[in-house]
Amino acid sequence: MGQRIEERFTVRAPVESVWAYLIDPRRVVTCLPGAELTEVADERTFHGAVKVKVGPVTVSYKGKVILEEVDAAARRVRMTGEGRESTGTGSARMAMESTLTPLPGGEVEVRVTSDVDVVGRLVQLGRGMIEQVSHQLFAQFAGCVKATLEAEAAAAAGGGAPAEAAPLPVAQPVKIVPLVLGALWAVLQAFFGRLTGKR
Repeated sequence: MGQRIEERFTVRAPVESVWAYLIDPRRVVTCLPGAELTEVADERTFHGAVKVKVGPVTVSYKGKVILEEVDAAARRVRMTGEGRESTGTGSARMAMESTLTPLPGGEVEVRVTSDVDVVGRLVQLGRGMIEQVSHQLFAQFAGCVKATLEAEAAAAAGGGAPAEAAPLPVAQPVKIVPLVLGALWAVLQAFFGRLTGKR
């Protein structure tokens, strides 16, 4: 099952800081629910794992992410990733491009376009549900990045010393059930919204 995901969010921080953060998987992984970095093969290749919990079943993926293109002048990074279920025949592939655009007032817009192809047990959720879950996972990621970078920017503006780097947390499985319930509610709202509009 393939799908395209397009998202954007804004961060009130220097564009250089946002750029440095987004091209460093060692930092990005701390904001990805259920993900962990297991090996840095080289400056462009990173190995990791993701755990997804669907009810009583936990699906674990192991794979790698490659920074295919890092254009500092255009502030655009393109990466690909692929992973396979640790137990099972499922797999996932992703091609993602992120672009930064400085905005008036000191904010930076982060635009992300991702093409994802999933094979295996998670496909049973259906395309619409997976899309809604993906949106909610991205919202969690964006919120974490925004909070992290804006806190750093505020500390720098206040002349405070940068906080010591916290140890990387142990990856916890992404709990799909609450996300699915939220996604189902979003789908129902959209459905009844269309009915109301027709009336």
